[in-house]
Amino acid sequence: MNDLLHILDSKSKYVKQENMDGYALGIDIGTTSVKICVLNLKDNVVVAEQCKDTQSNVPSAQGIDGNKQDVPKIISAINNCVAKFSKDLLQKVIRIGICGQMHGVMFWKQRTSKPWERIEKDGNLVRYDVKPDQVSNIYTWQDNRCSREFLDTLPVPDSHLQIHSGFGIPTMFWMMKNRPEEMKNFDRAGTIQDFAVAMLCDSDVNYISEQNAASWGYFNCSSYSWNFKLLEKAGFPVRLLPEVRMSGQIAGHLADTWHSIPKGTPIGVAMGDLQCSVLPTIEESTDATLNISTSAQLAYVVNKKLEEGELSGPPKCKPMAYQPYFNGSHLAVAASLNGGNSLATFVKALQHWILELGIPIPQEKLYPKLIELSKGEKASSDLVVNPTCWGERHNPGLTASVSNINVGNLELGQIFKAICEGMIRNLHSMMPKEVLEQSNIKRIVCSGSGITRNETLQNAVKEIYGIPYKIAKSSDAAKGAAMAMKPN
Repeated sequence: MNDLLHILDSKSKYVKQENMDGYALGIDIGTTSVKICVLNLKDNVVVAEQCKDTQSNVPSAQGIDGNKQDVPKIISAINNCVAKFSKDLLQKVIRIGICGQMHGVMFWKQRTSKPWERIEKDGNLVRYDVKPDQVSNIYTWQDNRCSREFLDTLPVPDSHLQIHSGFGIPTMFWMMKNRPEEMKNFDRAGTIQDFAVAMLCDSDVNYISEQNAASWGYFNCSSYSWNFKLLEKAGFPVRLLPEVRMSGQIAGHLADTWHSIPKGTPIGVAMGDLQCSVLPTIEESTDATLNISTSAQLAYVVNKKLEEGELSGPPKCKPMAYQPYFNGSHLAVAASLNGGNSLATFVKALQHWILELGIPIPQEKLYPKLIELSKGEKASSDLVVNPTCWGERHNPGLTASVSNINVGNLELGQIFKAICEGMIRNLHSMMPKEVLEQSNIKRIVCSGSGITRNETLQNAVKEIYGIPYKIAKSSDAAKGAAMAMKPN
């Protein structure tokens, strides 16, 4: 219990904002959209927020195995969002916190000139734009170019965390083997949020937080260091690895006035969107948080000090893993690749079937109708759907399945309800109720648009886990990024 109180006290270091004048800008660079908020540091209240879809996906030479995104489009979305806030409000910003999609990697070159350029109006900096010829695309966490056979050829990490396709360092190993000439063009690597921090600071130095470093693989969470010797022996270009700093630390300062935010404003090292979504969500030490958006994560703050052996290699082959949180604490996380994307796959297929019958219906009308049909006793059935069409990191070969079909359980509402139940049942297989009970978890706090707008998913949580749940008052990762930037 003392360890738990210590962790909660360390969390309050970031959360309690009494007698704090000014505002923090929080930026979350997500998989499909950018979300930005302005947080009042006195009371942790979000006073303004903006969101914009990035529409940044680009075709991959790897076909369905590749997943890449366009960096200039993402940076443009950030600029567009910030520009919509009032100048008076932005002038009061005293801290900037940035988080974003984890695991993925991008490259840029900075030997002769910066990969971004200043765009001015009336002699004042308005925004930074990206020079497309000096950056790569982002190879995202959804990228599957690293087959199991390829991953098995890589050295075993000195880390308790397994490596998977879509992780930064395995992706770089793949690039070394299959795109060596392309790799020679770059001298920096980082997550998209690391790039954004370097750009706003106009910095020659590239930092990465321990949260994002762990998500790349080959990072020891006990010593907080890369597996340098192991990687060098394998011929890996360790020159590309960013310098690690702890989450919550300052990475640099705003190089110039940006959309009215004052020059010199401190900017934190970029953090993980998972950790930043958990920070404002958990209200009590006995809470776990369930976030369902594109993917799904069930997590809770570990209420004990982990032993060195629990954080060192070789990797543990488990569906649940410990991830760095804040101030040296850790999260126990069951991270599923199947979340809102699985529901979207079904809805898209349904839309296509209906279109083949000559009846066009937009997806935004299908979702509420499906949720409505899946309510009540009429939707109850013994149909079983395992909606794991995206596989899982601990079981990449996993596919979706439907079983127990009979003539009485093929109503549309029954099918949708069975999909929702299957999604939560899959999470339960990764982090069972017994694990939560052993850690004194008494409530699940739900967040993310995939579940907060879907009562059927909420009911599935209640039925399958059998413990109380609630919808988070605030769960936005952008808010968490702003909260984590409390001045010392």
